[in-house]
Amino acid sequence: MTRIDAKFADLKSQGKKAFVSYVMAGDPDFDTSLEIVRGLPAAGVDIIELGLPFTDPMADGPAIQLAGQRALEGGMTLDKTLALAAAFREQDDTTPIVLMGYYNPIYSKGVDKFLVAAKAAGVDGLIVVDLPPEEDAELCIPAQAAGLNFIRLATPTTDDKRLPRVVQNTSGFVYYVSITGITGSAEAEASDVAPEVVRIQKASGLPVIVGFGVNTPEKSEAIAAVADGCVVGSAIVSKIAGGASVKDVLAFVKTLSDGAHRA
Repeated sequence: MTRIDAKFADLKSQGKKAFVSYVMAGDPDFDTSLEIVRGLPAAGVDIIELGLPFTDPMADGPAIQLAGQRALEGGMTLDKTLALAAAFREQDDTTPIVLMGYYNPIYSKGVDKFLVAAKAAGVDGLIVVDLPPEEDAELCIPAQAAGLNFIRLATPTTDDKRLPRVVQNTSGFVYYVSITGITGSAEAEASDVAPEVVRIQKASGLPVIVGFGVNTPEKSEAIAAVADGCVVGSAIVSKIAGGASVKDVLAFVKTLSDGAHRA
């Protein structure tokens, strides 16, 4: 059982929904980023998605694109992202970390080397946006063999014919992208999300976490109420971009997590 599996089992036993937060590793700099990540569990975050900076983030909107640029300009790399995860693990051995990004940096490092390093750093799962199920042999299956959850994205355009293929080798949870578009481009609507969550739960047997378009405590509560939890990314990243202090960023995250946990 991974930390992700254990977290969902614990939340289920408490009758609670999951709150997942996304932050870009190294934004605005390594030390501040680490301070924010270390503060997320106390702010009510159940699972941390740690963004891997990349030069061509095709699924991301302006807020996360700019966060990645700031991180890269500050010298952030894949290895430094894993070092950040390892530094977090020195103080927290229970909160799951999911590394979210694109395949190119992993491919450049080498899959085998990456998986060994990720496991050693305390990473629990991977979301690799640009690797479809047809490429499972490339990273998904080796990651599962290494004890990491490989989390797949499902979208409003994932029809009943496609869905079984998408969830076939997925583990941990399914990330449902609530809108057709990039991150931060529109708001998720619970009425649209609810039937899709049920459909994906039936197909996968896994928790379904909804992201993209969740940006307020009220929206966090509404979306978590019809799913197993929700993810907030762009709204948090925008606070960091605006120069908010670590204390203020974490206070904002707490309002979002409180919303999800009320659901």
